[in-house]
Amino acid sequence: MNAMPTEDRPRPRSLTDLFVSFTLLALQGFGGVMAIVQHELVEKKRWMTREEFIEDWAVAQLMPGPNVVNLSLMIGDRYFGLRGAMVALIGMLALPLVVVMLLALAYVHFADNAGVAGALRGLGAVAAGLIIASGLKLSTALKKNPLGIPVCAALGLACFVMVALLRWQLAYVLFGLGIIACILAYRKLKP
Repeated sequence: MNAMPTEDRPRPRSLTDLFVSFTLLALQGFGGVMAIVQHELVEKKRWMTREEFIEDWAVAQLMPGPNVVNLSLMIGDRYFGLRGAMVALIGMLALPLVVVMLLALAYVHFADNAGVAGALRGLGAVAAGLIIASGLKLSTALKKNPLGIPVCAALGLACFVMVALLRWQLAYVLFGLGIIACILAYRKLKP
């Protein structure tokens, strides 16, 4: 995990700032949240560098539960310890839970409407586009990766083929490719 951020970098001013930030973040992100999270935390608030975001997002993906919730726990803990982790978690879940419950009630009444079904399919395409855009934007950080761009691209392509085309379980693919990536990185980095 990353060390504590330096004092000259922006950070949440208080637990309230942390709570409000994650509540607003959660309300913006239904579906493909990585693009929104990356924009808010790295570019807008600058609480993290791109490299820190990529490292923490990778850890958040490997942990059980929603990625963005895991990330909120890590960031809250980084700045305010256990209290910060709990505040960030509550910020991520409280108001969005109310919104989702209200949407579920509305969906029960309008589920048979063709316009609603079409809108939901369109939102799926938008979410996929956001994820692709985030991946492309974050790919610049690969220049600093010890494996280099060709090896990272090969691992990414292998993951895509195994999951999207061969329909292998994501957990097994990540575990297998993760071990390979760790071994390759260790060989590159060992003195």
